Amino acid sequence: MPEVQVRDVARHAGVSPGTVSNALNHPEKVSPTTRDKILAAIEELGFVPNIAARQLRRGTNESIGMIVLDIANPFFTSVAQGVEATLAEVGRPLVLAHSGQSHEREQAYLDLFAEQRLSGVLVTPAGQVLDRLRRLRDRGTAIVVVDRKTGAREFSSVSVDDTLGGRLATQHLLDVGRRRIAFVGGPERLSQIKHRLGAARQCVEEHGSGEIVHLDAASLDVEAGRAGGLQLLEMPAARRPDAVFAANDLVALGVLQTLTLAGVRVPDDIALVGYDDIEFAAAAAIPLTSVRQPATEMGVAATGRLLDVISDPGAAVEHIVLSPQLVVRRSTGG
Repeated sequence: MPEVQVRDVARHAGVSPGTVSNALNHPEKVSPTTRDKILAAIEELGFVPNIAARQLRRGTNESIGMIVLDIANPFFTSVAQGVEATLAEVGRPLVLAHSGQSHEREQAYLDLFAEQRLSGVLVTPAGQVLDRLRRLRDRGTAIVVVDRKTGAREFSSVSVDDTLGGRLATQHLLDVGRRRIAFVGGPERLSQIKHRLGAARQCVEEHGSGEIVHLDAASLDVEAGRAGGLQLLEMPAARRPDAVFAANDLVALGVLQTLTLAGVRVPDDIALVGYDDIEFAAAAAIPLTSVRQPATEMGVAATGRLLDVISDPGAAVEHIVLSPQLVVRRSTGG
């Protein structure tokens, strides 16, 4: 069956193709009666406007791009839900991409978004991409950095205070009597990890007792947590940490699985704190103490800021920093 064209809608509604075009692109130029006739014809014929072609003629693309570190992590899913809900209110579609913490994949997606002339991009950087972001901005694409406070003055950002989050987790473990704390997760080149780990080390130093043992990892998933758990089990019992601060909840769940299968008691032998407070944290066999990030709120705030920059490219750069919250559960004796 041939595709329905604008001229078919015009013929069916008894108007000119130009009037149909105005009804779709400039409805204020068409009388309500005529617009209703055209909408009825569109419905009857099943006409689908070619939005991509229309945007190409205008030289813009109303879509918003978003690049996250790990779409399998429920934290980023919640951020994306906040973004999508906010964009739906203004009729803009979302193009979601997953870098997998790969700098090369991240660069490829940014280049793709530049080719597609997206009007705005939200990005959680996996690497040093400031030069590419500047090129995108110079071509007319608005940029907002998410889940990271960029040091670059030219880009707005929305993040959570990871230094405060790291202190909340570590101070809680110190308060329940733990002194040898393993920080499990990485890579440390990610600013979020650097700030959480740095805060943990500073908190222990200020406390005057205890130590941080860093068990680095190449990723932030359950498998990395399992590997960290095995490293803990390989340590002599006398030197084994009595607490774990995991870089996120997926890592914490992997640690928890490995330890409990080996007969290590959580929290009696090792107390455990995660980060993000994803839904699975509360639903674990041993409910997980976690530092809650306001993920959905972050997505909403970042999208609102991006829409502001799109409407006013000269708007002042703004860094929005949200606060985390400690949620205490059984994995630390709560």
